[in-house]
Amino acid sequence: MSEPVVYDIVGVGFGPSNLALAIALTEYNERAAESSGTGPVSAPITGQFLERQPAFGWHRGMLLEDATMQVSFLKDLVTMRDPTSRFSFLCYLKARDRLVDFINHKNLFPLRIEFHDYFEWAAAQVDDLVAYGREVVSVTPVPGGEFFDVLDSAGQVLRARNIVLATGLRPALPEGVAGDDRVWHNSELLARIGTVTDPKRFVVVGAGQSGAEVTAFLHERFPQAEVCAVFSRYGYSPSDDSSFANRIFDPAAVDEFYTAPEHVKQRLMGYHANTNYSVVDIDLIDELYRREYREKVQGAQRLRLFNVARPAQVVRMDDGVRVTVETLTTGERTVLDADVVVFATGYLPADPVGQLGDVAQYCLRDEQGRLRVDRDYRVWTDPAIQCGVYLQGGTEHTHGITSSLLSNTAVRVGEILRAIVSRRMDVPAGQPELVVSGVPSE
Repeated sequence: MSEPVVYDIVGVGFGPSNLALAIALTEYNERAAESSGTGPVSAPITGQFLERQPAFGWHRGMLLEDATMQVSFLKDLVTMRDPTSRFSFLCYLKARDRLVDFINHKNLFPLRIEFHDYFEWAAAQVDDLVAYGREVVSVTPVPGGEFFDVLDSAGQVLRARNIVLATGLRPALPEGVAGDDRVWHNSELLARIGTVTDPKRFVVVGAGQSGAEVTAFLHERFPQAEVCAVFSRYGYSPSDDSSFANRIFDPAAVDEFYTAPEHVKQRLMGYHANTNYSVVDIDLIDELYRREYREKVQGAQRLRLFNVARPAQVVRMDDGVRVTVETLTTGERTVLDADVVVFATGYLPADPVGQLGDVAQYCLRDEQGRLRVDRDYRVWTDPAIQCGVYLQGGTEHTHGITSSLLSNTAVRVGEILRAIVSRRMDVPAGQPELVVSGVPSE
């Protein structure tokens, strides 16, 4: 039996994070091919990515036609790492013959469907590095500790010097709630909405951006239906995207957060949670308020906001769902019979090393049970393991709020690739002659 092919990188998952890494890898190897064959940059780095979906897809269930991105287009897959990259959003616009139109639009925030098309455009250019429809079955250390053998669902074994995990988040439903054809997580919205005919009432649970977007979408799409939004706050809270607050997303903020004492890290996460968690764009808040007020004036209220409230009981009925909404201040209860309940209740991180199976036991944890992670996103491992495990996500406790966000993706993948190249070539990560996709290491 022949030995498996050895890869410098085996990536698990192929969402935007590992797509950005595949691009950085491609650009690095293009530079290597153009070099004279001297210096550390000349050796190619090999990689293969595994993705369980049949094709590239990113939050397809929430690609609403008028929803916009919440980050600037300049925080695309490459620009923060290499503004000259041919994989930038601006290059995508040029390829789609929309560059002038976008400039005239005078907007930093593209439509979400447009940014998804950009991702697909970029993914198509590196599809030689990804195997779709393939899941990781097992990961086994090879004797000697220098490699992992990764068995995928097609029965292929990939031998890896490094594994980069980017398995994303998992939709979260409240405890005791089971999803079905009438009880949805918002991530299923567009996949399921076509099955709904002549609805009388929707209930939407959640106070964040997704909850507000789903509420607005259903209210507009079904003009005869009542839409009841249930959330525990007095109102939707605006996201803080002011210039100074946005510095929490700067690459330099990752360095500062990583070296900060634990109590400072916790305070920073608390201070700036309103830049990302359970908050809504102010324009959408204003729009929903306008709709609610207009209907009050007209005397026919379809949009009903149950604030300072929670769904105390969710019972599946033969023809729908009965939701008992409890007011938190008084305990008063209102029973709502709905055709569909949509829970916009966020996501939970998957175990970052859950796909590693028994190999996870070699990953070291701190006294709180959290993974120990180096600044370059490499997990600390038992000395018996010399190959690398890198994380894209699951590092909020060490690297801060941008752990799995698009804001820092381009920079993060450059740091991961630089670390892998440095270790492979036995070159210190700080050497200025080491170049990753046009950007010297600092």
